[in-house]
Amino acid sequence: MKKWLPVALACLLSACSSSDNKTYYQLPLPQAGVQSTASQGSHLLWVEQVSIPDYLAGNGVVYQTSDVQYVIANNNLWASPLDQQLRTTLVANLSTQLPGWVVASQPLGSDQDTLNVNVSGFHGRYDGKVIVSGEWLLNHQGHLIKRPFNIEVKQQQDGYDAMVKTLAQAWSQEATSIAQSINRLP
Repeated sequence: MKKWLPVALACLLSACSSSDNKTYYQLPLPQAGVQSTASQGSHLLWVEQVSIPDYLAGNGVVYQTSDVQYVIANNNLWASPLDQQLRTTLVANLSTQLPGWVVASQPLGSDQDTLNVNVSGFHGRYDGKVIVSGEWLLNHQGHLIKRPFNIEVKQQQDGYDAMVKTLAQAWSQEATSIAQSINRLP
C-alpha cells in the first residue's frame, strides 16, 4: 500500500497543476449605426471571403515574441473561428459605413460587387502593438481594385483582453479605409 502512495500523490499534484483556465474571445460588433441591416440600397456588396494563414487559423490567440518567433496561446482562445469573426465584423462595419449599400456575407445577385480580404497578420507583438495586415481585392462592376494594408496600433493596457480589443479597433480602422475607398467609386 505504501508503494502506491507516492504515485497517487504525484497524480493528484499533476492533476491540480494542469487545471486549465481557458478564456474565450470574440471580436465585438460595432454599435448600431445609422443604417439598419434591413435597409434597402441601390448598391450590392458581397463580402465573399476573409482568408487567414494557417498560423492564425487555430483556436489560440497569436502573440509575436520576437522578430521571428510567434506563440499560439493554449488558454486564450477564439470563441469561434477567427476568419468567421473577421468576416462578420467586416460586414457589420461596412454596413454602417456605406449608406445606400446592402452589404452581406451571402451572394446578393448578378449585379453585386464582391470583396475578398486576405489577412496575413492579426496578432499582438512584443513591443506592445497589435498588427493587422494583408490586402483586399474589390471587383466593382468588372473593374478590380487591390489595396494592401498594414495597421499597427499601440495597446493601452497589458493582457489578452486589451490585445483583443485593440485588434478589433485596428480591424475596424481597416473597414473604415475600405468603406472610404468604396465611397469614392464612380
